[in-house]
Amino acid sequence: MERLPLPAQIPWHETESNVFPHAARVDGRWWVLRLNDFPEHPLHTLFVDAVADRDLDDLPAAWLSPNRAARPVLGAPERAEVLRLMAGLGPYDAEAGTPCTGDWCTCGILTDEYAARKPVDPGGCVA
Repeated sequence: MERLPLPAQIPWHETESNVFPHAARVDGRWWVLRLNDFPEHPLHTLFVDAVADRDLDDLPAAWLSPNRAARPVLGAPERAEVLRLMAGLGPYDAEAGTPCTGDWCTCGILTDEYAARKPVDPGGCVA
């Protein structure tokens, strides 16, 4: 994994995705958080332009917003761009070419179609 320095603040947007709930443009690149099947896998994986950077069980405190409702939602074109960029990366370790297929977790349902469905409750991993 690449391991870029983590900025203190990231302008996260809600994506309304079941798999990739938050994305941000940082220096012209898409930073995307994948919500993994915890505790079988780390809670999140951070991607930068669809390249896995690191797994995170705890997000940096500065990334947490006290008012999730105030976080903007990506517009339809940006959401579509993020979902195209992240296509095929729903299951844990798909980025390594070995997507999880374990029967002990839900990785098998994390298809592109599932990722594109809007959650009933759009709550997410960044509080």
